[in-house]
Amino acid sequence: MAGEGKTGIYLLRHGQTEWSRDGRHTGRSDIPLTPEGEELARAAGRTLAGLRGGAAPALVLSSPRQRAVRTAELAGLTVDEQTEDLAEWDYGDYEGRTTPQIRESVPGWTVWTHPTPNGETAEQVGARARAVLDRVRPALADGDVVLIGHGHFSRVLVAAWLELPATKGVSFGMDAAAVSVLGDERGAPQIQHLNVPAGATA
Repeated sequence: MAGEGKTGIYLLRHGQTEWSRDGRHTGRSDIPLTPEGEELARAAGRTLAGLRGGAAPALVLSSPRQRAVRTAELAGLTVDEQTEDLAEWDYGDYEGRTTPQIRESVPGWTVWTHPTPNGETAEQVGARARAVLDRVRPALADGDVVLIGHGHFSRVLVAAWLELPATKGVSFGMDAAAVSVLGDERGAPQIQHLNVPAGATA
C-alpha cells in the first residue's frame, strides 16, 4: 500500500486481449478481453484490494475502451468517470500491426524511438499523462486514486510521475492486468510497486 497514512495512485492495466496476446499495437481499436483476460482482471482485483486495504478510493477513472471498462468491473471497481485522457497511445498507421511487421519497412522501429505516422508523438502522450496527473493529484487529499488503462500509456504515466520524458517509459514494465503504485517519500515522487502481477498477494 502507499504507506502508513499515505494515499497513492494505483495504475491497473486491462486484462489480456487477442491483440495484446499477439503483440499487435492496440490503440483506438475496441478489442474485448479474452476469457483468460477476464480471469486476470478478477485476480487483479484481489491484488489491488490487498495492496490498498479496505477503504474506498477517492477517485476511479477508466479509459472508455471496453477492455479497460470490463477490467474495472471484474476487478470490483466502481468507475467514477470514463475519460479519453486515459486512452492508449494512438498508433496511427501502425494500429493492429506488430513490431516485427513494422520493422519490415522501418528497421529498428519502436514506439519509444520512432514516429508513428498519423498517430501521437511521445511528447504528445507525455503531455496527456502530465495532464492526467495534474487532474488527479487534488483527489489524493481524500484517498487513493485508481486509474484503469493501457500498457504504453501507463508506462508513460510512471515516467511523468517521476518527472521524466515520456520515452523513459521504456524502462518500466506493465503486463496485462498488472498493478503499479505511485507515491512519494517526503514529497519526492516514488514508484512504490511496479508491475505487480494479477493474483499476487500483498
